[in-house]
Amino acid sequence: MFSTVRIAPSILSANFMDMERDIRMLEEAGADIIHVDVMDGHFVPNLTIGVPFIKQLRAITDLPIDVHLMISNPQEQIDWYLDLDPDYVSVHIEAVPDEDELHVLLRHIRERGAHPALTLKPDMPIEVLDPFIEEVDMILVMSVFPGFSGQSYIEGSEERVAYVAQVAKERNPDLLIEVDGGISAERTAGLVCAEGADVLVAGSGVFAAEDPARAIEEIRLAGTEAQADKERA
Repeated sequence: MFSTVRIAPSILSANFMDMERDIRMLEEAGADIIHVDVMDGHFVPNLTIGVPFIKQLRAITDLPIDVHLMISNPQEQIDWYLDLDPDYVSVHIEAVPDEDELHVLLRHIRERGAHPALTLKPDMPIEVLDPFIEEVDMILVMSVFPGFSGQSYIEGSEERVAYVAQVAKERNPDLLIEVDGGISAERTAGLVCAEGADVLVAGSGVFAAEDPARAIEEIRLAGTEAQADKERA
């Protein structure tokens, strides 16, 4: 029923003045994926990093890179990012309101060698993902509103995870479910993993920890134990 819990630290919480050091730390600490938040200051009220940064990031690590595009015009910019050889590229369903156009975009991501992923803001009905479940390799469930790190988990987000997991069970059993926002070992990692989450994005929970390696392992363990408890129930 469940797959191995993977931890994807968000470098939005890293030290941008010493990013290579932080990436090396993540590698040694056992991170599974590097999560990269791209914000354009228009789709979300924040401006972060773009193509030149990710190009340098790709050059210094072999860890899978998961690019979350929080931009208004992904169709126009997608090849800039695909040229950098990312492993996963998540686009927002709100940014491509035409359904046919979104199908084309997701197929294009796959044809260029990346895993297509889809996400949406927490106030969007989760059911809008239904037509695309079979075309993507990952769904990113946002448990905070995109734009800033350090936000608190939105209560009930695990129900959205459960919905995606149920649809995927019938139509795309290999689908990964990623959750981003307010993830902690103390409570939320277990909540979402019990409902089917496979990939947990953690920012300040890792980078602000006194021992990042221990923080990663504790988050992973909380998720894994919740999966085991659910299977025994």
